[in-house]
Amino acid sequence: MEIVREISSIRRKKRSNVASKLFLNIKKVPQLYLLAVLPIVYILIFKYIPMYGAVIAFQDYVPHKGFFGSNWVGLKHFKNFFDSYEFWNVIKNTLGLSFYSVLAGFPFPIFLALCLNYVSRSSVRKTVQMITYAPHFISMVVMMGIIIQLLDPKTGIVNMIIAQIGFEKVDFFGNPDNFKSLYVWSGIWQHAGFGCIIYLSALAAIDPSLHEAAVMDGASKVQRMWHVDIPGILPVAIVMMILSVGNLMDVGFEKVLLMQNPLNLSTSEVIDTYVYKVGLLSTGIKYSYASAIGLFTSVINLILLFMVNKAAKTLGKTSLW
Repeated sequence: MEIVREISSIRRKKRSNVASKLFLNIKKVPQLYLLAVLPIVYILIFKYIPMYGAVIAFQDYVPHKGFFGSNWVGLKHFKNFFDSYEFWNVIKNTLGLSFYSVLAGFPFPIFLALCLNYVSRSSVRKTVQMITYAPHFISMVVMMGIIIQLLDPKTGIVNMIIAQIGFEKVDFFGNPDNFKSLYVWSGIWQHAGFGCIIYLSALAAIDPSLHEAAVMDGASKVQRMWHVDIPGILPVAIVMMILSVGNLMDVGFEKVLLMQNPLNLSTSEVIDTYVYKVGLLSTGIKYSYASAIGLFTSVINLILLFMVNKAAKTLGKTSLW
């Protein structure tokens, strides 16, 4: 009993020390903590409090009855989703699109940042940055309109060039096999430039003396990239990879829906569009069914995040926490 009392007293002292240190920090720099109030309030109101709404995944939710008046049905909606004939197709499409996006898109911002880091002329560097950053700020609807017009089988510039070369025109959006590549590579074109900003910041933080020593040893630019730059930005790259895997089940909704048509539906139907059509567009809005699917994907993402974070911490000593 005395040991238990000692342990509890030590814990109380630690908690009091932490509280006193926090109070002293707030007293020293109250402006910084005041700036943090609004983001914290925003996260609480719009991120944590709405989590209570996840209970409707276990109910036959009726809006006028509310959370407390609706009937509890347990795992009924999860079972309906697992037993649906579209389940394996949407899971396959979602995971396939996600893995393709991560594997193909992850290296491009790094490669672009490494190249820009060695451009000596500031005018050239700024021009390249502006050109590569610009697509990120274009509305997704406008971007998809541009891509659809460029790849149109009759009037698109790409197909006109293909016809002039002597080949047959290609119906890019009519062939289901083309959907994943169109989605991924158009995304790389749109976001790679903006994504390299993080890596440029990481490269700027590398000690210049390492490059000076490498130059003195006769290292080329490629060797400096491999032995100085890549190890320097590796912790940041690992964190970005963990975050990417943590969103593996969230392919996105807007872009996929804009690219869909009846011809490519077999490869373009992902979880987000399936929820939208079955849960929200079908006769009688199925709030509970849509919430069950959303909760399922969130749990899978959370599990993947913990697994990848643990693996990264074990192997590379770099992790989110």
